[in-house]
Amino acid sequence: MIGRKSNVGGLLNPPWMRKNFNSHSGRMFSDRKWIVPFFASLFISVTLLLTAAFGLFFPSQSDEPLPFDAISFAKQEDSSGYFIEPELRSSLEEASSVMKMVPPRLAYLISGTKGDSHRMMRTLQAVYHPRNQYVLHMDLEAPPRERLELTNLVKADPTFNEVENVRVMAQSNLVTYKGPTMIACTLQAIAILLRESRDWDWFINLSASDYPLMTQDDLLHVFSNLTRKFNFIEHSPMIAGWKLSHRAKPIIVDPGLYLSKKSDLSWTTQRRSLPTSFKLFTGSAWVMLTRSFVEYCIWGWDNLPRTILMYYTNFLSSPEGYFHTVICNNNDFRHTAVSHDLHYIAWDNPPKQHPLSLTMKDFNKMVNSSAPFARKFAKDDPVLDKIDKELLGRTSRFSPGAWCIGSSEGGADPCSVRGNDSVFAPGPGAGRLQELLHSLLAEESLKKQCT
Repeated sequence: MIGRKSNVGGLLNPPWMRKNFNSHSGRMFSDRKWIVPFFASLFISVTLLLTAAFGLFFPSQSDEPLPFDAISFAKQEDSSGYFIEPELRSSLEEASSVMKMVPPRLAYLISGTKGDSHRMMRTLQAVYHPRNQYVLHMDLEAPPRERLELTNLVKADPTFNEVENVRVMAQSNLVTYKGPTMIACTLQAIAILLRESRDWDWFINLSASDYPLMTQDDLLHVFSNLTRKFNFIEHSPMIAGWKLSHRAKPIIVDPGLYLSKKSDLSWTTQRRSLPTSFKLFTGSAWVMLTRSFVEYCIWGWDNLPRTILMYYTNFLSSPEGYFHTVICNNNDFRHTAVSHDLHYIAWDNPPKQHPLSLTMKDFNKMVNSSAPFARKFAKDDPVLDKIDKELLGRTSRFSPGAWCIGSSEGGADPCSVRGNDSVFAPGPGAGRLQELLHSLLAEESLKKQCT
């Protein structure tokens, strides 16, 4: 019996259990070392919680503003200050309404297609100034050889290499005439300009068939004295008429949005009703827009630019309506729209699809218009040489300005040596432009904005 009891005791408490029990008991006893640090940490945590609680219920009497979290509890009834949109809007209004002390900078998009590489370079050189930024886009219809030629022409220019303010868009896009692909390309160029430089004040779009009628010194001098909030965009409301029925109601599809080869716009059989959440405006596709407005078009913090962009994706001649409709439907920018595209353009009467090509017989009309740009010109038309000689004083690469301090003896290029690009030497073109702006910014003219 005794033996069996011992065996039963052995079964109930075998050696391996006794071994584990003894080792576990030893660990429990040795782990009591954590008790002191634990209670110390607990004491510190309780102290901090009590301090925070008393600080919340009994705030200090200092004049320092409360942190953001405390403000959100204290002023729950007024949440407008917590969103980014009002802050962006107020900062942009302040930046655009106050005249800067430094002279302005301009950002240009010069676009072209097949056969336009040399025309684009000529327009670029005629409007070049070291203060400005330039993006060149040759669309996908141009062969790769010509796009490469344009890139090499830019790379070979020593001034462009030194200043680094001329860029050729590496991505060539299909651009369909009258289609939304032109808007997409313009917005892409604006995004590139915004990324590459933070200093420019106005965006200007030109084509290879555009040409300046005054120097950049003339332009920069006049705009140095102008508040940097005005957007020059010819516009008018799209009311009952042929444009409303032929552009707003049809639904078109631009194949350039999804095909790799250019083709004409496609028309659908369906027609749509006119929008009621915004008003339609139309005007010239050639604009001079403030940085604050094009930033709004890119960021679109109230979603209006994106909504209108999607609407104009199926709109005929969308470049003549997108920016116009956005600016005139936004309360922050509608009063900054000046209805002029700063171009001299000649049309048939009644106007046809394309403007007339300008020639020698139009020279005096161009000058008397006081516009800083004109279009359209045929390639190497003799009137361009006349503009170079009589309006721009251009004898070599660039239209000269005060920044060109080199010698011109023996036919040398005075712009090969650069001086201070903040100093301007305005000529007769500045006087003409000043008179134009006086009339455009008169009180009676400004009352007609977006009406």
